Amino acid sequence: MKKLIYTLTGLILLQSCTGENKKKEQKIEGKIEKDQIAVTTKIPGKIQKILVQVGDNVQKGDTLLILELPEVDAKSVQAQGALASAQAQYDMALKGATDGQMKQLNAKVNGLKEQFEFAQKSMNRMNNLLSDSLISQQKYDEVYAKYQGAKNQYLAAQAELGDIEHGARIEQQKMALGQKERAMGAVDEVNAAAKERFIIAPQDMSIENINLQVGELALAGYSLVSGYINDGTFFRITIPESKIIDFPKEKNITLLIPYLQNKEIQAKVESIKSLSSYANISTAYPDFEEQETLFEVHLKPVNKEESKELLTKASFIVKQN
Repeated sequence: MKKLIYTLTGLILLQSCTGENKKKEQKIEGKIEKDQIAVTTKIPGKIQKILVQVGDNVQKGDTLLILELPEVDAKSVQAQGALASAQAQYDMALKGATDGQMKQLNAKVNGLKEQFEFAQKSMNRMNNLLSDSLISQQKYDEVYAKYQGAKNQYLAAQAELGDIEHGARIEQQKMALGQKERAMGAVDEVNAAAKERFIIAPQDMSIENINLQVGELALAGYSLVSGYINDGTFFRITIPESKIIDFPKEKNITLLIPYLQNKEIQAKVESIKSLSSYANISTAYPDFEEQETLFEVHLKPVNKEESKELLTKASFIVKQN
């Protein structure tokens, strides 16, 4: 009986030691991740053409989809018409009267000039007659009034001709210029909207999802294409607080990629953050020691080119020194 008890006790101790050794020799594993990106549209339109497929690698600036925007085409015609009208108004304000109007006004000025010169001669004769008392003061005043009237009409016609020769008044020119600039802004806005028919890749990326098909309506802000950024590869592992000392920031860590026959890749510790807790419990007991807080470590590959072809969500192992 005693022999059986000793045997059971030895087995329990052996299992306990084996469990502790396994726990101490537990490998640190993680997942290969990539930064995700979603390509959206600013204005609504129907999908006219899809130029990519799921799994394609595209470069920044490549066209992914083409939208149909009939409303933008209609607004473009309106904006161009408004600009042409505003340009004509501005040109007219700068130039002033037409050639026909200039001829009429010149003729008017010349006619009033002759009337003024005649009134001036008559006034000079009346001055002489009044000096010799050959006419009454009443007659002189009548001629003087006609002289002043002819003079004022002639001066007014000259001022009108001067305004037309220099174009419209400065306030009218500014108003016409403002209308022209407003129309130009409307044209630029329509042209910018027209460019939105082409959905462009904002970065080098791999296509993972195409969320709409040809003929479907794409609303503003809706994700049309989503994928992974080619240069956005990073490695994520979860460690207890007792292991933080092994992952100081900026330290180079060697990673093993099992699906590539344990190919070694160098990565640098970029950031460490604590994982969210639930009801003040942030441990993963019994996987780790009780009351140990878990932390998420992000590592960036040292050689970005080497990591571009790594499969997302694949596992890796931290090489133990």
